[in-house]
Amino acid sequence: MAVEGETTLEYTPTWVVAAVCTVIVAISLAVERLIHYTGKYLKKKNQKPLYEALQKIKEELMLLGFISLLLTVFQTRIAKICMPKDWANNWLPCKKKEDASTSTTSAHFQTIFSSFISSAGNGRRLLAEASSSSYCEAKDKVPLLSTTALHHLHIFIFVLAVVHVSFCVLTILFGGAKIRQWKHWEDSILKKKYDPEEVVKAKFTHVQDHAFIRGHFRGIGKDFALLGWLQSFFKQFYASVTKSDYITLRLGFINTHCKTNPKFNFHKYMIRALEADFKKVVGISWYLWLFVVVFLLLNVYGWHAYFYLAFVPFVLLLAVGTKLEHVISQLAHEVAEKHVAIEGDLVVKPSDDHFWFHRPQIVLILIHIILFQNSFELAFFFWILVQYGFDSCIMGQVGYIIPRLVIGAFIQFVCSYSTLPLYAIVTQMGSSYKRAIFEEHIQVGIVGWADKAKKNKGLRKAANGSSQVGPKESSHATAVQLANVGHKESALEEGNAGEIVSATVSDGPK
Repeated sequence: MAVEGETTLEYTPTWVVAAVCTVIVAISLAVERLIHYTGKYLKKKNQKPLYEALQKIKEELMLLGFISLLLTVFQTRIAKICMPKDWANNWLPCKKKEDASTSTTSAHFQTIFSSFISSAGNGRRLLAEASSSSYCEAKDKVPLLSTTALHHLHIFIFVLAVVHVSFCVLTILFGGAKIRQWKHWEDSILKKKYDPEEVVKAKFTHVQDHAFIRGHFRGIGKDFALLGWLQSFFKQFYASVTKSDYITLRLGFINTHCKTNPKFNFHKYMIRALEADFKKVVGISWYLWLFVVVFLLLNVYGWHAYFYLAFVPFVLLLAVGTKLEHVISQLAHEVAEKHVAIEGDLVVKPSDDHFWFHRPQIVLILIHIILFQNSFELAFFFWILVQYGFDSCIMGQVGYIIPRLVIGAFIQFVCSYSTLPLYAIVTQMGSSYKRAIFEEHIQVGIVGWADKAKKNKGLRKAANGSSQVGPKESSHATAVQLANVGHKESALEEGNAGEIVSATVSDGPK
């Protein structure tokens, strides 16, 4: 149904319709081709994790497109949903003027969600609002949501998704750059390892004199647990991962999971594992959308919810960084309390017991929440700034705005240069390793081999009519266990890990 005073397609020049369609289609195709060629480039460079992250972004864009379609199709019907006038006077983001008339009352959501913009650019929506207001006024009610408010909400959802994806990409780029600085540590270790004089030389390590122990065991955190946590809290800011930390944690991982493969490139493994985790972080999960809904509900005038919620990612970030540093300290304490001197290098013992609820994966979930909430805060700020202006009542007082911006910048910086690198190395200190331990072609080969072995075992059982497992079948049972590598990141037992890695990557990284 056409809005009164508006020109329909029946009386719109065909060249105008064609020109507008051309521009819209051209922009859409340009974005689609950009994503397509980016995906081809990542596949050519064997960057499957980043390619899968790109596919995740495409899924989010498709979801946004569907949301946009729903809002566009149903905006007129939503605007004609009426509610009692009393409901319109509670839970408002902005305080109503005392002299508000009935007409302004009926357009309360327009006041909440609209800006002081020219009526020329919004004529259609304003006319549609007048129609819906008249429709509800005839029933002595007010519209549930005005057309302008619905349009602004639509824009906010889009801005939120774009800012979240952009911030995640920036975080992974800056964090990855920090992790790649550790490559010279890996190269120096491998070079030293292959030096014949170093190999034959006997080594005896005094535990208390080791740099890793001195940095985490000796000092204020040795005898008092609280002081140890404080030390971990401050260490995440000035020296989150040192060379002695990297060397010791690397050796602990190799000694636990691939003891028979001394050529294992731990740094490459970390990069592959981080890229695989990135595709999980870049998406917007259902519980994050739930957070958006809760925030919109609590954004009531005088509550300053937008200010207090800014501290949620801030506190989570500090907690995660402190916990990751404390895991390193716990590994140092375990060795220092048991040994005075050891033969060979200092080796730590990775274990899930050092992590919250014995699950290292929880750290990734928290980082996901931190990045999204920080993106939400900054997206909300910029959306309000552009849509309504700096003086808008939703923006709040300057005393609440500046701390939010400072906290947002702090979170982005610390998460990129401290928390993410810490996560990349410390979460490898769990009891299991990730599937990224295998090169891509090896992952495919192992999963194919395991699936074939599982099928053969089923055929053999059907042929023999017996459930006995002989010596030959036991090897296939081990192969079946490997099938989980393609589906779970931590499926293999520690005892078989060294043998598997030795058999598959004994030639070392190329």
